Amino acid sequence: MSEPDHLDLDGRLLQLLVTVLDSGSVTAAAQRLGVTQSAVSHGLDRLRAIVGDALFVKAGRGIAPTERARALAGQARELLAGLQRFAEPARFDPASLRGEITIAANELQCHLLLPPLLLRLREAAPGLLLRILPSRVPGLELLRDDDCQLVISPRPPDSRDVKQKRLFADRYRVWFDAAQREAPATLADYLAADHVSVRYEDRRRLDIDAWLHQQGIERRLVVTVPGFSGIAPFLRGTARLATLPSLLGTELLRGFAQADVPLPASLQTPPLPMYLLWHRRHQDDPVQQWVRAEVEAVALSAVRLP
Repeated sequence: MSEPDHLDLDGRLLQLLVTVLDSGSVTAAAQRLGVTQSAVSHGLDRLRAIVGDALFVKAGRGIAPTERARALAGQARELLAGLQRFAEPARFDPASLRGEITIAANELQCHLLLPPLLLRLREAAPGLLLRILPSRVPGLELLRDDDCQLVISPRPPDSRDVKQKRLFADRYRVWFDAAQREAPATLADYLAADHVSVRYEDRRRLDIDAWLHQQGIERRLVVTVPGFSGIAPFLRGTARLATLPSLLGTELLRGFAQADVPLPASLQTPPLPMYLLWHRRHQDDPVQQWVRAEVEAVALSAVRLP
């Protein structure tokens, strides 16, 4: 016969010992635990075999604990409290946080969301450093490799190991210098103008440019720039147009006018959703949960569509 193994102990056996001791009988312990008397008796037999002590002996019509049972019950209570702490969600005080949170964001997201996010983080967690990585449409490898903890992206992930939360949805508008021209009233006006757009360093176009091409709407592009921050110099003082997200007006295109894209009644520009992405390994991390909630709060207050 194999020797009893202390690893056979579990929380239920420890709870059983404490409950029998507190109840004073097997019957009362079974009632409190919601099990049968035979289940309590079987559990006590297992526990006796493990600790090598009778634990409880007959005393008149009832039972009495041995001295070893009393001593073990005190240890059992400590172990049960430790198990409860082990299973409880980790708690933290933001003010005690140290280290950094890394977020990948493009120029629009960075200007719109991250300055107010920093204000909130500095107020609650002054020891936390916000590190920003530039991104256009970042790959999920950033999250998988833990290069950053959060990504803000217009595209939801297509992988089960990356979680998402939709923050808001922007819309595309026509941007122009109101001192030089009026908004294009018709599709013909729109197509007659010179256009400015973004083509990233990997030669990828904006989603709206690809969508217009799919609809057979071919504009006359005269310049493309590698990011949103390069648009303004090519619009200012000209009659050129740019078809871009409306929320660029909060910073990068402040002072320029915007209008609806003059499309046929049968067409409507697609929405531009924005998602917060994170790897599932951070799903239940209390610090990450708190930071994600702060990003959501900022998005809720910062996004005001025209």
